[in-house]
Amino acid sequence: MMRHALLVLICVAGIFPGALRAELKVGDSFPDLATAGLVGTLPERSGKIVLVDFWASWCAPCKESFPFYSRLQQEYAARGVVIIGVGVDETAPAFAAFLKKLNPGFAAVHDREQKLVRAVTVPTMPTSYLLDRAGRVRAIHDGYRGAATERAVRQEIETLLAETK
Repeated sequence: MMRHALLVLICVAGIFPGALRAELKVGDSFPDLATAGLVGTLPERSGKIVLVDFWASWCAPCKESFPFYSRLQQEYAARGVVIIGVGVDETAPAFAAFLKKLNPGFAAVHDREQKLVRAVTVPTMPTSYLLDRAGRVRAIHDGYRGAATERAVRQEIETLLAETK
């Protein structure tokens, strides 16, 4: 019985390489974006509230979320909020075509080698991580559920903005 359980565990680890790593959770420090091997220009994040959104060109909910994140960036930028979209497409052309079509109003970088998405163990596309000014995860949204996600993210941002620096 123990041998069977071990074989199952090995198979699951082979099929789902992230299965043995723990997902990032609320309260954890987010990995350093500057050293994650991302392609593109990262905006200034020091002392700011940051929303990191993982997306892929093949993801329909990702397409739906982009207009909201663009509006959010425009509305909250002056108050110290930065939104960064992290595309996880394996090819640069798929990444570039998606951005050209949707023209986001926020920074977008390419996790071409998928180092960051693996380090974070992102559960689904899209998934966003709201970070406080110290870089700790304060909220996680797996998936995009339209108005419900928008209400929750706005409320969480307002809560973080109300905290003293």
